[in-house]
Amino acid sequence: MKTRVLFLCTGNSCRSQMAEGFLRAYGGDAYEAHSAGTNPSTVNPLAAEVMKEIGIDISGQRSKNVGEYVGQHFPLVITVCDNAKEHCPIFPGPCVREHWPFEDPAEAMGSDKQQLEVFRKVRDQIRECIRSFVAQKAAP
Repeated sequence: MKTRVLFLCTGNSCRSQMAEGFLRAYGGDAYEAHSAGTNPSTVNPLAAEVMKEIGIDISGQRSKNVGEYVGQHFPLVITVCDNAKEHCPIFPGPCVREHWPFEDPAEAMGSDKQQLEVFRKVRDQIRECIRSFVAQKAAP
C-alpha cells in the first residue's frame, strides 16, 4: 500500500510542485505524491523548465487548493513554506507533519538567467531532501 504524501505551500506553483514531481520520480511504488496550496495560482513555467532540465516533467501537474483534500487522510503532510505551516488544515486520522522551509523562487528578481539560477538552487535543495527522505524511509 502506498503512503500518501501531501506537499503544501502557499501558491502551489513552484516548491510543492517540484517536491511532488521528485517524489513521483524517486519514490517508486512506495508513495502517492500530491501537492496543494493555501492560495493556489498556476504551475510556474520556470519550475517546469528547471525540472525538465533534469528529466522530470511536471508540466501536466496543476495547481490545487488544499480544500480539495480536506477530509482525506494523509499519513504525511510536508509544508515547504512558513505560511503554509501556519495555515495547514487538520487532516483526519494519524498524520505526521514535517516542515521543510525553502525560499520562494517565484520571488527571485533580476534577469531571466538570474531567476533560473534561483529556481535551480531551490530545485536542487528539494531534490536532496526528497532523496534523503526516500533513502531514510527505505532503510531497515
